Amino acid sequence: MKVDIYKIDGTKTGESVELTNDIFAIEPNDHVIYLSVKAYLANQRQGTHKTKGRSEVSGGGKKPWKQKGRGTARAGTSRSPIWIGGGTIFGPQPRNYRQKINKKVNRLARKSALSIKAKSEQIIVVEDFNFDTPKTQDFVKILDALKLTGKKTLLLTNGTQENIYKSGRNVEKVSVREADKVSAYELLNSQILLLQKGAVEKLESTFN
Repeated sequence: MKVDIYKIDGTKTGESVELTNDIFAIEPNDHVIYLSVKAYLANQRQGTHKTKGRSEVSGGGKKPWKQKGRGTARAGTSRSPIWIGGGTIFGPQPRNYRQKINKKVNRLARKSALSIKAKSEQIIVVEDFNFDTPKTQDFVKILDALKLTGKKTLLLTNGTQENIYKSGRNVEKVSVREADKVSAYELLNSQILLLQKGAVEKLESTFN
């Protein structure tokens, strides 16, 4: 599958790049995508939620009233879960939500996501570019030229390009990731996949 390469001013370079069928034209595996996305979202959770049980709340050392004779229910502590200020019954406790999936499963999920994007014609390839210094204004101009303003865009770069990352991190609906580190969730959670020409080669070398 051939895709035209665009300049950063929005015009075509006259060149095209061949997207490998083994990566961009496979039959998507929905179940593998589900496993990958589920693991990705679970791994974002901190798991630091915490409530105090009856043994952890302060106070309540003294029996509120005598056992018999008042005509009310027996009570041994004012910090019982049924009282205001008491402990929480079966409340959330810190835990690790991390899920692990096999490397082959993760690779297949990413290939499936890329194939979905290619089939939906949601991939744009742009020439390699970089900034001397972080400049959000220049980044926005590129998006305007490519008619991507307001669209949820994921830009994949060829390796670490800090100036591009810093230029795009404050732009609404835009994410910048390294091509070989992007997840299936990030690929699917975008309207347009914007690839640098070098990022296409990076992806192919990663999977091969």
